[in-house]
Amino acid sequence: MPIDATQPYDDGNIFARILRGEIPANRVYEDEHALAFHDIAPQAPVHVLVIPKGPYVSWDDFSARASDAEIAGFIRAIGHVAREHVGRGYRLLANTGGDAGQEVPHLHMHVFAGGPLGPMIAR
Repeated sequence: MPIDATQPYDDGNIFARILRGEIPANRVYEDEHALAFHDIAPQAPVHVLVIPKGPYVSWDDFSARASDAEIAGFIRAIGHVAREHVGRGYRLLANTGGDAGQEVPHLHMHVFAGGPLGPMIAR
């Protein structure tokens, strides 16, 4: 169900539970600021999610409240995943809010790769 990106952080969301180790994930990268893991319902041959470790609902929330170190660390984690886990090209996607289709109220970046990805937006 799409969410309101301005809602308060829900520490019971699936990504918060993954961060706490309550739910397993196929992890591909982790550092002090971010965690990356394979999506359980991949939409491309390679589909990795990168999440900040802090409690942020959306880009708006993250950019307003995260420290400079958290922001830099998250961006570097996305870059690391792109370099280490994709081929010739990739797409980054962050859905923010219900109109964009955000389903988990924790900021996350999708990294898609592994072949032609088609148009940016379904017509």
